[in-house]
Amino acid sequence: MSDKMPNMDYDADEVIENFKSKLKWPKKDDTVEVVVTPPNIGMKILLSIAITIVAGAVVYYAFFPALNLKATDFYMYLFSLLAIFMVAFYTVCGARKKIERKEYVKRKSVVPIIIAAVLLLVMLVGWLVGASLFRARDYAELMSVETSDFSEDFESINYDEVPRLDSVTAKVLADQQLGYLDEYMSQYVVTQNSTQINYNGTPVRVAYLEYADFFRWLNNTKDGLPAYMLIDLVSQKVQVVNCIDQFGEGIKYSPTELFNEKLLRHLRFQYPTALMDTPNFEIDDNAHPYWITPVLDKTIGLFGGTDVKGVIITDALNGESDYYSIDTVRSDSSLNWIDVVYSEHLVVQQYNYHGRLSHGFWNSVFFQKDVNVTSNGSGNIALDDDVWVYTGVTSSESDASNFGFILVNQRTKETRYYKNGGAMESSAQQSARDAVQNYGYNAIFPILLDIEGQPTYFMSLYGDSYTVKGYALVNLEDKTIVGTGLLDVAKSDAKALNAAVENYIDALKDKGKVDESANAEDYKVDETEAETPAADETPAPAAETTQPEQGTVTGVITDIKTSVNDGNTVYYLQLDGGTYYYLKVTDAMEVLLLNVGDTVTVTADAAATGSFVPATGISQS
Repeated sequence: MSDKMPNMDYDADEVIENFKSKLKWPKKDDTVEVVVTPPNIGMKILLSIAITIVAGAVVYYAFFPALNLKATDFYMYLFSLLAIFMVAFYTVCGARKKIERKEYVKRKSVVPIIIAAVLLLVMLVGWLVGASLFRARDYAELMSVETSDFSEDFESINYDEVPRLDSVTAKVLADQQLGYLDEYMSQYVVTQNSTQINYNGTPVRVAYLEYADFFRWLNNTKDGLPAYMLIDLVSQKVQVVNCIDQFGEGIKYSPTELFNEKLLRHLRFQYPTALMDTPNFEIDDNAHPYWITPVLDKTIGLFGGTDVKGVIITDALNGESDYYSIDTVRSDSSLNWIDVVYSEHLVVQQYNYHGRLSHGFWNSVFFQKDVNVTSNGSGNIALDDDVWVYTGVTSSESDASNFGFILVNQRTKETRYYKNGGAMESSAQQSARDAVQNYGYNAIFPILLDIEGQPTYFMSLYGDSYTVKGYALVNLEDKTIVGTGLLDVAKSDAKALNAAVENYIDALKDKGKVDESANAEDYKVDETEAETPAADETPAPAAETTQPEQGTVTGVITDIKTSVNDGNTVYYLQLDGGTYYYLKVTDAMEVLLLNVGDTVTVTADAAATGSFVPATGISQS
């Protein structure tokens, strides 16, 4: 028996707390997890699925993702379906109001979360399998590049047949032309997305119209877009092609439409799994409008190695579509009218893969042996009845010069590399601007020509209004050799071109680039050709066999419009809300100083009638 006395110093509170702990009484802040299965759970699951199907259909109609495992949009769509189901199930079960049902929904949400995690894992593995770190050679071989001879290939490109407008200046002309057509100008606008094609052997840009706003769409969508714009890049003439008059109906399917007539949605319903690039608006040899939509494939891993595997040709009038493989497009002569299958962005991306990764991924990062990329910017030229992308090639460290350039056929992806180094395009543009700095003109992105065996940048010069003001030629190897011709001096487009080539060849002679036998006459264009506008353009003076009798008309200017025809700025002055009298700036410089509200006296043909009457002189009263 122990001789120690027990501790009799008890505390009543301590005894009670000890007793509670032994009985495991819950504390005030303890919670008891209760999981209760909602009644009629089977019906609730079916209802949640039905809600998901309906909401998913709405999401699919709004965003029309490709149902393709190689499309990231498809995974985003699946994630949205999972999210919709979870929200619907949470709501249908009444989990917001009853905590015991909330716990049930949480437990059942494990399945959608696992599905989402699996999808993310698939995306991650698919991306890793196609990463350039592991597949550098495959990326480099997306494009096959052949070295070619500049003098041989460019010999067939005529100096007087090269494009003189880019997409921006072409749109300005199209906007001006649309402004003269009262039935169109308040309802439609010209799209920013024109396509350069070869039409009957001539480089042109075609641009579709867009509805000015929702209410204009509501008012006109039944008949579709009535016309499209055809801009001749050489003559700088703009033609409005009326589809209703020429083909019996308007353009019913386009990016500017809504609902089922929206082009990409219309194509998605026809080709639900296709990975589609941006559609290009083109016309065939009969001026019939079509949409050319490249169909893409991811050839490396799940998301890498983008390439074109075919095209969808869609009739812009009735929406009928046909799919052709890329091999068929390249070989079938009946499809040669198609010009743009490979976008400029895609071919530049593929060449950059080729230039960077031909010697492996780590070489592109550390050693950079023979690593090269395209220079900033690209242009288009017509060659062999196809449209080719032109861009310079420089080192990955962005040297101040190019050591070559490439041409890529936008229909076949044939790629040619030329070892002709010299000034970068941006440097050539700056040389052209410097040559006319007192005028403040800018230069469009240049294209290359062969002038006396010399690779030569050709570019148009434009002013603040984005209308052509002249031309410049800059030597590729020596950017200080420049020749310019200005419309303000030469007074006509042809004379300005001839002045540019004459000044350029003189500069070549001065620098010893060519011998004295070089003759500018070999490149000059005919200055005696009649400069008449194309069909559907602003009316020109009717042909007369005798000099018309001149008269004068005095009135208040109520509207002023301008256009550029064959490089000449033309002003159209509406007097007293009636007839427009038009004349070239070079015929009457005073027109530059006139404003709406001025009273003027116009000299014009006394017998002329109609909405547009040619004028020969003007004075302010």
